[in-house]
Amino acid sequence: MIHVAKKHQGGFSLIESLVSIAIFVMIATVVTQAFFLVYKDAALNWQNVTISSLARQYLESARNIPYAQIGTIQGNPHGNLPDVFNPTSVVVSNTTYKIYYEVTYIDDPADGTALLGTDAAPDDYKQVKLSVNNTATGEIDNFVTNIVPSGLENMTNGGALSLSVINAVGQPVPGATINITNSSVNPSIDLSRMSDANGNWVEVGLPDSANSYHVVVTKSGYSTDQTYPITVPNPSPTKPDATIANGQVTKISFAIDQTSNLTFNTLNQTCGAISGVGMEIKGSKLIGTPNVVKYDNTFTSSGSGQVPLTNIEWDNYTPALTGNTYMIYGSSPIQQINLLPNTTQLFNLILGTKTTNSLLVIVKDSSTGNPIEGATVNLTNTSPSVNLSSVTGGSLWSQQYWNGGSGQANWSNTTQYWADSGGIDTTTMPLAIRLASSGGNTLVNSAYLDSSTFDTGSNGTTYTTLNWQPTSQDPAVTVKFQVATNNDNTTWNFVGPDGTSGTYYTTPGGTIGSTNNGNRYVRYRAYLSTTNNTKNPTITSIGVNYVSGCFTPGQVFFPGLTSASGYQVTASMAGYTTKTVSGLNISGYQVLQILLTPS
Repeated sequence: MIHVAKKHQGGFSLIESLVSIAIFVMIATVVTQAFFLVYKDAALNWQNVTISSLARQYLESARNIPYAQIGTIQGNPHGNLPDVFNPTSVVVSNTTYKIYYEVTYIDDPADGTALLGTDAAPDDYKQVKLSVNNTATGEIDNFVTNIVPSGLENMTNGGALSLSVINAVGQPVPGATINITNSSVNPSIDLSRMSDANGNWVEVGLPDSANSYHVVVTKSGYSTDQTYPITVPNPSPTKPDATIANGQVTKISFAIDQTSNLTFNTLNQTCGAISGVGMEIKGSKLIGTPNVVKYDNTFTSSGSGQVPLTNIEWDNYTPALTGNTYMIYGSSPIQQINLLPNTTQLFNLILGTKTTNSLLVIVKDSSTGNPIEGATVNLTNTSPSVNLSSVTGGSLWSQQYWNGGSGQANWSNTTQYWADSGGIDTTTMPLAIRLASSGGNTLVNSAYLDSSTFDTGSNGTTYTTLNWQPTSQDPAVTVKFQVATNNDNTTWNFVGPDGTSGTYYTTPGGTIGSTNNGNRYVRYRAYLSTTNNTKNPTITSIGVNYVSGCFTPGQVFFPGLTSASGYQVTASMAGYTTKTVSGLNISGYQVLQILLTPS
């Protein structure tokens, strides 16, 4: 008998059902995503079409205005077009768009420029920028067109403001924000411009107005420069608010550079912090004659004896105490500090009990300006009878010559150094550290030099600043340094400001990293490199400032003197010509600087 298996007649099994559902979900997901992509693309295309339509409409409206009337409500040139302060609102498909213009005169170089003084009528044509802001998304689309006058150009109804922005060494600063305001004209002017690649901007077509165009130049991370109004506190500004005359070009330059940090430490004669010390700090830059300075502020030292100044401008800063308890016995560096751009520096003020009459003597090398350590200073007078002597407690190691060659481990011969990597030239006149020739007129690309070991005399040494000359180099070359310190005169690990081997000192006057402190012996390593065979980096002087204990470089202090005339000061030092200053009148706190000439 033949048996035939029966075929199963029931529904789907559980596994078959789950597989079917999974396939359905996948298909539905793909379809849904495709739908939303299509919808998104359609919405984006619709938005682009809307924005393009609005742009064509409003640019055409600007073109149809008489040329003389093309301008914005608060801008230059003035007109009735809406600006960023007074936008026009348009609603399309439930979306609100803010529409506004910016109009500027263009000084086309085809017929000369106002900047070069070759175009007396620089308002050649107007550039109109239209902005469409989708308020729902925050996106802004910009459209630009030029509108040329039908007649000849002229400046009979306006003048031009030619502005240049430079840094501390006279190089152009591009991308600086230039704000031009004038509330004396109607309507008032409030313009924001940006310096070009050469640090320039020319604003043309400005209304005639005397000493009322206020210009402020800024850039992120940089100092600020500006014009100043004529006021009672500043009746003669060095850079007054600008005057615009019809048909004339007014030229003004502004200097800004990267900001720096400067910390004043108020210390006693054993280097202990003194809190609560009142201090007035003045810069040397003038904003008005004869003596209106740009920076003049008062401070009080903190509980840790510090007055930190952050993000301040490069300048020469001088501190003065405002209280009656202390006076300055000395400082490190010397009393006025030259703060360079993009640096962080420390300034130690050594304070002592205030006396009615005193004398601070600063002894420097006349050729280098460096303080002299170990100079003997004698102070004498016959009436009253005075015969005092002291030695300058300096803290500067300086080297100006390297032509003695390498191989000197410990500093003794001031013209020698320890070693170099090869490719260093120290004998070409005038004497300096340079890159050597690799054949013909070709320079080696890079090299470095290690100094001899300098002994500060104490493992309690604090290193302050590293300086070198010249302070600026050609953009094609690089000069940078590292410093190594130890207490065994053997272990030399060269590091940069953060205490690691991967960083370098690239700006003269920078503070030496604290990881070097507490070490007696010091060396520097100078790195030189170039990317242009015709440009050679040059180093003519290197100085390491340090404080061993709480000495002050090149200074001696005589407190508790009697007010009188007829004082005589004599400064002497081996290798220098002795110098005497006679007939000195001492009354109050006196500072005397003596320059010694190498013999």
